[in-house]
This record gives sequence, structure tokens and C-alpha cells, in this order.
Amino acid sequence: MQEFDLTRRCIAEALGTGILVAAVVGSGIMADALTADDALALVANTIATGAILVVLITMLGPLSGAHFNPAVSLVFALSGSLTRRECSAYVVAQVGGAVAGTALAHLMFDLSPLDISAKVRTGPAQWLSEAVAAFGLVAAILAGIRFRREAVPWLVGLYITAAYWFTASTSFANPAVALARSFTNTFSGIRPGDLPGFVLAELFGAVCALALMRWLFQPARPMTGAG
Repeated sequence: MQEFDLTRRCIAEALGTGILVAAVVGSGIMADALTADDALALVANTIATGAILVVLITMLGPLSGAHFNPAVSLVFALSGSLTRRECSAYVVAQVGGAVAGTALAHLMFDLSPLDISAKVRTGPAQWLSEAVAAFGLVAAILAGIRFRREAVPWLVGLYITAAYWFTASTSFANPAVALARSFTNTFSGIRPGDLPGFVLAELFGAVCALALMRWLFQPARPMTGAG
């Protein structure tokens, strides 16, 4: 795979995270405007998020790895695939892009660029859900890279689509996205005071997935002869 310099990779991370957040927030605003049925609104939000992930990872994966997520970048730093400097630069780009994505979604729907969310998302069930969401996301990425690299965009998009529905938190699974969603007082928002619990749970789930996948992927010891 062709190597790109860190500046280009960070711009790709900012762009991808920004478009991802614009899709999450924008589809939530659109769905909420078109229906009073929360279940139907969540379906619309889910489809938009899963679909854009497939597109973005396919487009930008060869350039930056398409992390779009500080928890994923942390995992790659811990596994030695990113240096600390690269990881820090990725995280800054992801957070900046994510907040810009919220502002972009708001402006497309004629809202003020940023608005503090009042939506409560807290408690043990929500934190456990975020740990599970991040665990599954990282496990899907690592397994995909190990066995079917070309399938990673679909694995991530389909996993997040499913996790929207089997987690109580609707699967943020991403500290940058969670932060960006604290700046929208719309369907997809999260109260800023609830962010620490989400972020810690996401990071914990991601690191647990790395530990388990490392163990799972260790090959069996080769048989040795008697002489």
C-alpha cells in the first residue's frame, strides 16, 4: 500500500470524521422533522450511518487507515502500528473534524452552527452499552484486517448498523463522535456532562478487544520432531 505523509493522513481523518458526524447528526435532524415515530427515526439514522461508514472507509482507508475514531487510533498505537506522535495528530484531526461535522449538519438545516445538547444519556446500562459497542467495533476491524482486509468497510458499517439496535446507547463507540454530538440539541445529541462516562467506556471496550484479539490470533505452536 502506498504511504502518505502525516499531513495528508490527518486531513483524511478530519474529512472522514466530519462527514461521518454530518451524516449522523443530519440524518437525525431530517428523520425527526419527517416523523414523530422514534423507532422510524432511528431506522433512518441507522441506515445513513452504516452506509456512510462503508463509503468513507472504502474511500479513505488506503490513505489514512480510516480510523475516524480516537479509540481505534489508540488501539493501533498500542499495537505498534502508529507512533505516539501520529496517534496524537490523528486524534486532534478527528476531534476537529467531528465538531466541524456537527456545525455543517446544523448549517444545512438552517440551525445555529453549535448548540449544547440537553439529552440525558447516563447510567450503568449506557456505559456498558458503549463498552460493548466499542469492543465489537474494534474486534470487527482487527479480525477483518487479519482475515479479510477488503471486507473491513462492510464489516464496520454492518456492525454499527446492528449495534444501533442491540445497545441501549445506540452505539456511539467513538469519543470524537460523542464529543461532537454534545454540540447538537437534536435527535442524536448527548448532554456534555454525560461524556466522561461514554468516553471511558469506549476506551475500555476498545482496549479489551485489542487484548482478546491478540490472544485469539496467536497461531498454535508448531509440532516439533523427536530428533
